[in-house]
Amino acid sequence: MTATHASSATGATPTRATGATPTRATGADPTAARATHAASGWPAVPDATGPAAEQAVLDRVPTGLLVDGSWQQAADGATFPVVDPSTGETLLRIADATADDGRRALDAAHAARAAWAATPPRQRAEVLRRAFDLLQERREEFALLMTLEMGKPLAEARGEVTYGGEFLRWFSEEAVRIGGSYSTNPEGTGRAIVTHKPVGPAFLITPWNFPLAMATRKIAPALAAGCTVVVKPAELTPLTTLLFADLLLEAGVPAGVVNVVPTTHAAAVSGPVIADPRLRKLSFTGSTPVGRTLLQQAAGTVLRTSMELGGNAPFLVFEDADLDLAVEGALLAKFRNTGQACTAANRFLVHEDVAEEFTRRVTERVEAMRVGRGTEDGVAIGPLIDDRAVDKAHRLVTDAVERGAVLRTGGHPVDGPGTFYAPTVLTDVQPGSALLRDEIFGPVLAIGTFRTEDEAVAAANDTEYGLVGYAFTDDPARGQRLMERLETGMLGLNTGVVSNASAPFGGVKQSGLGREGGGEGIAEYLETMYTLTPDPFRERPSTTTSGTSTTTTGAAR
Repeated sequence: MTATHASSATGATPTRATGATPTRATGADPTAARATHAASGWPAVPDATGPAAEQAVLDRVPTGLLVDGSWQQAADGATFPVVDPSTGETLLRIADATADDGRRALDAAHAARAAWAATPPRQRAEVLRRAFDLLQERREEFALLMTLEMGKPLAEARGEVTYGGEFLRWFSEEAVRIGGSYSTNPEGTGRAIVTHKPVGPAFLITPWNFPLAMATRKIAPALAAGCTVVVKPAELTPLTTLLFADLLLEAGVPAGVVNVVPTTHAAAVSGPVIADPRLRKLSFTGSTPVGRTLLQQAAGTVLRTSMELGGNAPFLVFEDADLDLAVEGALLAKFRNTGQACTAANRFLVHEDVAEEFTRRVTERVEAMRVGRGTEDGVAIGPLIDDRAVDKAHRLVTDAVERGAVLRTGGHPVDGPGTFYAPTVLTDVQPGSALLRDEIFGPVLAIGTFRTEDEAVAAANDTEYGLVGYAFTDDPARGQRLMERLETGMLGLNTGVVSNASAPFGGVKQSGLGREGGGEGIAEYLETMYTLTPDPFRERPSTTTSGTSTTTTGAAR
C-alpha cells in the first residue's frame, strides 16, 4: 500500500519521531519464587497488585503436569522457567513434559472418554457453569496472573477473564442443545434419523497471547460435547492454564477428562499424541507455518482438525466514516494486547481525502500511550513476549523505512529491563514492504491510502490470509458490499473488536479451518451419524414356511 499524503523519510534507519516519547512506567519487580500448590482451598489474596499479591497468586499455581486427575512431576523430573516479560525475572519453574508424559495423558483421556461421553448433558453443563462461577469469584487472581506471565495491562487481563469466562457459560448452555433430526426420505420408504455423538479424545494446543481465553474457547466446547482432552499450553505462558485446570477439578471435572502437559519439547510431545489412532480431534491456535506441519501429521490418521492460524487484517477507513469512531476502532484493533493478537489490524488503508486527519489524530493518541509493566496504573502498552518479538517488530519497521516509509512516532525498542517496543506509526508504506505480508504481532500501525472502493478491496484481499477485516463507513450499501467482497472469515463493520463467545470465530484461505465459539463451536467436537429405518406404516412382507409352501402376509398401514 502507498500513502500520498506524507513526505518521504530521510535515511534508512528508524529514528525517534518528533513528539512525545512513550513514557515507561516504573514499579516493583515481582519476587521470583517456586510455588507449592495449596491443596486445601484458596486463601484470600491481598487486594493489591504489589509483591505480596503477586506472590500469593503464584503460590496457588500448580507446578506439575495434570494427568488422570493428579498433579505429577515430569517423567524425567525436568522443569523449565516461566519469565515475566516486563522484568526478565523468573516467576516459577514448572514440570517439563516428555513424550512419555504426553502418551500417559492420552492414556488417561482415552480411559475416561466413555464415562464422560455417557454423562448426561445436563451434568456436563452444570460442571461448566460451576467453573464459570468460580472464575468470576477469582477474576482478580486470574487477571493478575495473566499480566505477570504475558505482560498485558491489568485492565485488559480483566477483560480477558470476562471474555474467557463467557465460553464456559455459553457452552454450558449449548451442552443441553445438542440436537438431531428425524425426517422422511424423499421416496417415502423410510425415516432418516440424524444424531450427534462426541468425536473422542481431543488434543488442544493453545497460544501464549491469550492464555485463559484460548484455553476456555477450546476446553469448554470439548467438554460440553462429551469429549476428553489433552491440553498443551504455550511454554511462554502456561501458568494461567494450569491454574484454570485446577479450577476445573474443583468444579467437578472427573479425573482423566482434562489433562495438561506444559513442555518445552513441543514437537517431541505433540508428534506421538497426534500419530496415536486413539486421538480423534486436534485443535490448534498459532502460526500458519506450524499449522501446515500439524495438518500434515494429522493426515496420517485422518484426524479431525480445527486450525485458527495467522492473520493479516486490513483496516479500511472510507471518506464518509465517522473519524472519531474510526480512530477509537483503530486503537483497539491495533494496540489491544500490545498488538499481539491474530485479530490485530495489520494494514491500515485510509481514503486519501481523510488520511492526513486520521493520521494526525492516531499519532497524537499513540504518542500519549504509556509503556510499562501491566500492573502499573495508566499503562496502555505492555512488553512484547520476548526478545525475538522485539527483534521482529524492529526488523519490519526498519525494512519499511528503508523502502521509503515515514516514521511518525516510535520505531525503537524501549530502554530498560523487559522486552518493550515503542508504539509506532508509519505512513507512506510502500508495496513490497515485509510488514504488508507478514503478521506484525507488535504495536506498529502502518498507514497507506486508496482512492476508490475497488482499490481498497483489492488491496485488502491481496494476502494469503483471511481471518478478519475491519471497515469504517457510514454508507449502509457500501457496508453490505464489503461483507460480500472482503475475503475474510470475520468483519468488524464500524467496530474494532469482533470476538464474542456466541459468534463463530475463524478464517478463510490460509488463516485456518473450522470455527470456535457460537453454535458452530460445539459441532467441531461432534460426529454426525445417520440411521435409516423402514417406513413404520409401510406394508412389510413376512414369510412363514410350512413344508414346501410359503405364505407372505403384510402389515397394513
